[in-house]
Amino acid sequence: MGDRFSSGRRFSFLVVIGPGILVAATGVGAGDLLTASLAGSRHGLTLLWAAWVGAVLKWFLNEGIARWQMATGTTVLEGWVDRLGRWVRWVFLAYLLVWTVFTAGALMNACGVAGTGLLPLGDDLRTSKIVWGAVHSLVGLVLVRMGGFRLFERMMSACIGLMFVTVVATAVLTRPDWGEVGRSLVTPRIPEGGLGYLLGVLGGVGGTVTLLSYGYWAREIGRRGAAGLRACRIDLAIGYLMTALFGMAMIVIGSRLALDRGPTVALELAGQLEGALGPAGKWVFLAGFWGAVFSSLLGVWQSVPYLFADFYRLNRGQSAERAEGVDFTRTTAYRVYLVLIAIVPLPLLWLSLERAQLSYAVLGSLFMPLLALTLLMMNTRRSWVGTAFTNGRLSNLALAATLLFFGYAALRKLIDSLGSLTPGI
Repeated sequence: MGDRFSSGRRFSFLVVIGPGILVAATGVGAGDLLTASLAGSRHGLTLLWAAWVGAVLKWFLNEGIARWQMATGTTVLEGWVDRLGRWVRWVFLAYLLVWTVFTAGALMNACGVAGTGLLPLGDDLRTSKIVWGAVHSLVGLVLVRMGGFRLFERMMSACIGLMFVTVVATAVLTRPDWGEVGRSLVTPRIPEGGLGYLLGVLGGVGGTVTLLSYGYWAREIGRRGAAGLRACRIDLAIGYLMTALFGMAMIVIGSRLALDRGPTVALELAGQLEGALGPAGKWVFLAGFWGAVFSSLLGVWQSVPYLFADFYRLNRGQSAERAEGVDFTRTTAYRVYLVLIAIVPLPLLWLSLERAQLSYAVLGSLFMPLLALTLLMMNTRRSWVGTAFTNGRLSNLALAATLLFFGYAALRKLIDSLGSLTPGI
């Protein structure tokens, strides 16, 4: 795929950090934003450390994905099928289909709330949210389908730039106690009653299933081998640094406000910022919120069809050893799944944002232990990846910690969600 790009593009700034920026933009959604702000509102700055620790854990996961692909020339999905057996593909397909519906529904809802905050359509905010959610979904479909990878990359870079600058600027304007900020960054503490928010902040940064898309983005720009792995480590570090700063900024903002958990918490947050910082504070935050959720929607719309197209190719019996010459975006499977992801979940716009985000969070958390476990199995086999690409002790330790943490987080979220869905609660 690398030959589809000119030599001028090869040396462009976006090629150096592009996939990392895409990871950051796709991995930060409404759920992460609201969870971090509510954590700050409930517990002040005590959980600030969790934002950067979560980003570090996700870095090791994505580095493991890149390590496998740079060593073997195959994506992790191809590695699962080739090395772990045919049963993996069907388990993954079932999970992918369910995850896609609820994730897309949550992103549509979030974009609907963001659009309503910036430009409400009439007095009925619920109807406005539904209309704006559908509009964002269809616009995302058109941009991904017609614009190709280059337009997608530029749009995502613009959205994450808007998101990053506006949210960090808002955090600075709230004038936090910088001494306390510094102490909270280096002093791990779990406040009383704060374990749930700790899990939310640690697990919220950096995405879930969309981590698998990183390999396809790296393939788009022709990365391979040891040099490709070095480039991946650099752009992932930049992407997750931005993700960590964004999460920490949201905790700082939340710590200055008193928020109520609910489906309109984003608009409530904007309203309180207007009271604290004036009208500019409200509009700056709403612009950043829109950039966060729309970039996440674009990232999912563009990347998740890769996974289905790759699955479809493998299920037809084509070799999992190498697919570097395949342009998945031109395949029928990719295009069909793109249309389905933008249309099938539209009825979920009639759900509240909170309920949609709950379903998305539970399903996403179930994926992380599987990914950590399989990376431990695959990247420690010298016969599979070669001596130069085998996990080191630090990588194995980080992946094991990630497996234990996300396994516990998934179990807790599943139990909590079953309780929250009980009638009358």
